Amino acid sequence: MFYSNCILMFPVPICNYFVLICRVNCSFYFKIGACRHGDRCSRLHNKPTFSQTIALLNIYRNPQNSSQSADGLRCAVSDVEMQEHYDEFFEEVFTEMEEKYGEVEEMNVCDNLGDHLVGNVYVKFRREEDAEKAVIDLNNRWFNGQPIHAELSPVTDFREACCRQYEMGECTRGGFCNFMHLKPISRELRRELYGRRRKKHRSRSRSRERRSRSRDRGRGGGGGGGGGRERDRRRSRDRERSGRF
Repeated sequence: MFYSNCILMFPVPICNYFVLICRVNCSFYFKIGACRHGDRCSRLHNKPTFSQTIALLNIYRNPQNSSQSADGLRCAVSDVEMQEHYDEFFEEVFTEMEEKYGEVEEMNVCDNLGDHLVGNVYVKFRREEDAEKAVIDLNNRWFNGQPIHAELSPVTDFREACCRQYEMGECTRGGFCNFMHLKPISRELRRELYGRRRKKHRSRSRSRERRSRSRDRGRGGGGGGGGGRERDRRRSRDRERSGRF
């Protein structure tokens, strides 16, 4: 749902009324956290004040797009080398985010060529507090010789932000598509990174279950014994009153 915002730009009396200039939210910024028009967009880019997701702008450099020889010809980078380079980058950033700021639910890297999306990395944390902490800290850091520009992002559902045609191999706009072309990591790395998180969850849940069972046994044993003794006392009093032993 997009909300319109009316802003009184200047008081122009027309028939004793003032002119209100109304602007609506930019659907592209709302869905993908970026717009090709940038600050020149005629629609509003309402930056979130809190979010689970942060965007690291233009941080990933694709060797296949940037490598050139001295004579200006593009150097050949094999697909295997490309995947290895990308997996190393992804693992480094993912691990850094989890170790320093908090649990990462999802991380995605754009493979687009447009200036507003090229090299963007989106990290969705489990907690909004971790995302806020990451943005504050990362804007004071550098990566690969360039300052990091981090901001909170409105993106929460990457299915809405992604190009469906690209996922099916049918996008005709190529790298300049205005929707996200997310670059996949290898299956082995995905199992390692996200499997590690599932193992943590399982160990935590098992620990909680053990603690819960221990508490239940303590309550059940103490409560059951106490309840049995109380019943015996009541029966004894009843027998005494009735003259029975």
